[in-house]
This record gives sequence, structure tokens and C-alpha cells, in this order.
Amino acid sequence: MRILTCNSPYGRGGLGQHFAQLVEESRSEGTLRTYYTPGPRTNDVKGRQVSRHKWLDLLVRYTPVRWSLSWQTLLYSDVFDRHVAGLLTGADASLADASLLAGASLMGFSGECLHCFNRAERLGFDTLELVSPTSHVSNVKRQHAESMNRHDLGGSWLSETIQRKMLQEYEKADLIYVHTNYTRRSFLEAGIPGTKLRRTHLLVHPRFQPPPERPDGDTFHIVYVGRVDVTKGIPLLLEAYDRLPIKNKRLTLVGGWSTRSMRKYIEKWLARDLNIRVAPGDPLETLQKAHALVHPTYEDGFGYAPMEALAAGLPVIATQDTGMKEYIREGENGYVVPTGDQDAVVDRLVELYRAPLATTRSLLPDAYWKERDACSAAMDAGSTA
Repeated sequence: MRILTCNSPYGRGGLGQHFAQLVEESRSEGTLRTYYTPGPRTNDVKGRQVSRHKWLDLLVRYTPVRWSLSWQTLLYSDVFDRHVAGLLTGADASLADASLLAGASLMGFSGECLHCFNRAERLGFDTLELVSPTSHVSNVKRQHAESMNRHDLGGSWLSETIQRKMLQEYEKADLIYVHTNYTRRSFLEAGIPGTKLRRTHLLVHPRFQPPPERPDGDTFHIVYVGRVDVTKGIPLLLEAYDRLPIKNKRLTLVGGWSTRSMRKYIEKWLARDLNIRVAPGDPLETLQKAHALVHPTYEDGFGYAPMEALAAGLPVIATQDTGMKEYIREGENGYVVPTGDQDAVVDRLVELYRAPLATTRSLLPDAYWKERDACSAAMDAGSTA
């Protein structure tokens, strides 16, 4: 029996996709008891909706908390965590029966499940499973500090309080799930024993497909998909784009900002160059019309957006500090550049302009398809067992 918890709606955003895959894998294995989320799958008897408190939204909207991404992250994650911890002995009161807990596990995401872990320990759960969508928090802290030292725009979600909470979750967890070699290595380097780590694989949604044909035209279209903040390397991308020795060029940022300083920064660029635009929403159409995606992040445990770009036939320029770099084949479906190296981003964009790689077939490497097939086979076996 497994209970899962995540403070992102099922299937929405990178974390929600990650969560949905874990839910369905557990369901197919026959181990899913319940999952808690702000937005469960429609008409799913296994899903429990955890409604967000209205007072919290008012606090974030009308107090100085609205200017601090780290405070918002802490409040939303901690309130959710405490709420679900209470539900473990409320709505799921039957869990108090120790006979039902033989082999039971609780799976939560790092930074938002410490209270649930504490409650599960008291209830007698057999296994505490932690999902880490990022690299080890000490590496996240180091990389975020580097980005903010280069560009004084704030924007990290990581505070000392969140870091302490994550370290306690690492300590309590019996198993920690990591999804890339980059993430796994960061935990090993931080002293987490390899026996505690489980390497798994994440899948791209099948709706991300290449277009029937790539658009003609002289304009070189670059795209970024994700949160628009300093830790994702947005200032570096804008400055690299500005330096490109290409006459006809365009940059689309598919995402939204989370700080006032970043909003003002972006607005200055939009006023300066009309070929830069922000387009939040579904990125698929943009990916199918672009020539290159740049993922200049200072830290990313996996990177759904660049993987979706590859699936849509769009080459990717990614940094050394993103997990998905292991899926890039140099000169075949993109390039990996040193983190924070603006010159390298410019050089590789020029390379893609001169020798285009965008195509009408998927650019995901063979390794990904083998992983997908293995995951699908495991899920099929679980559903028929």
C-alpha cells in the first residue's frame, strides 16, 4: 500500500507531470491506496483534493510576502504538508489500525512532506519514500547563489528554513528517488549513501510531437520555456540573444515571472526590442515553430521543457547543471554548455543558425526510448498481475 502526496495538481506543470507518473505507476502495480493533491485526476476515487486555504492566498497577495518567492514557497508547501499530515489520521482514520500498515509506504516530494513523514512514523508506516525533483539542496543553494551574484535580481525559492526542512527529510527517508545521473551524483557528493538512492526515469507526455513541416522564413526563432527568473538563467539568455550577430532574430519566453524585480527587468527588454515577447501558456505550438530552445538554468534536476522540445523535433542548448543533459548528443540534437557561459550560448546559437537541427522527427535519443519502453512494460506487468 502506498499513499502519495504532492502540492502540485495532477499532471500540471513539471512537478504535476512527475507526480502523475508516480501515481499511475503505483496504480498499475496495485499499490496505490490514496494520493493527496490540490487537483486530483477527474473522477478518480483514489484522489483526495487538498483545498488551498483562502487566508493564505490573501496573505500572499496583500502583504509583503508577495515580494518574496522564498516566503511564498515556504508558506504554501508547509501549510499543505501540515494539512495532509492531519488527513492521515482524519479522512484516513483506518490507518490507525496497525494491521493495515504492514508494508505501507508514504511517498512525498522534498520540501513539502516533513510533517507527513513525522505523522507516518508515529502511525507505524513501514517505508518513507522521498522524491527529489532537484539535485541535493546544498548544490541548489550553491548554484542559486552563483546566479544571484551575477545578476542582482533575487528570485530564489530556497531559504534557510526550506533547506533545513529538506535536510531533515533526507535524513528521515528510507529511500530517495532521483531521476538523472546529475541529481544522483549531487546526493553522493553530499554524503548520502548510494544504497538509499533509487534511480528512475521520467517520461515526456506523448502530445509533444514534431510538426508535419517546419516553417520557412529568414527569422531565426529562439524559445525558452519555464519559470522566468534569475536562477533559470534568463538574464544570461537575454544578453546572449542581444549579442547574436544575426540580423533577423526573435526570442519567445514561454512562462511567467514570480518577482517584481524580474517583471521590471523583462519589461525593459520588451520595450527595447520588439522581437522579444513573453507568451505564457501551452508551449507546444511555439516549440513546433521555433529553431532552437535554450535552457540556460543554473540548476535543474531534470528539465521537462527541454525534453519536450526534443520530442517536438527542436534542438536544445542546455547547461551542465541540468539533469536532461544526458539526453543531448552533441551536434545531433543540441549542445551542452558550461553553466553561466554567455559566450558559449552565443557560439552554439550561431552554430544552429548556420547548421539547423530542427526537424520533423523526434530528437529524443535512443536511450530515452529504451527507458520509456521499460517503464511501460513495468506498468503493463503491474496492471495485469
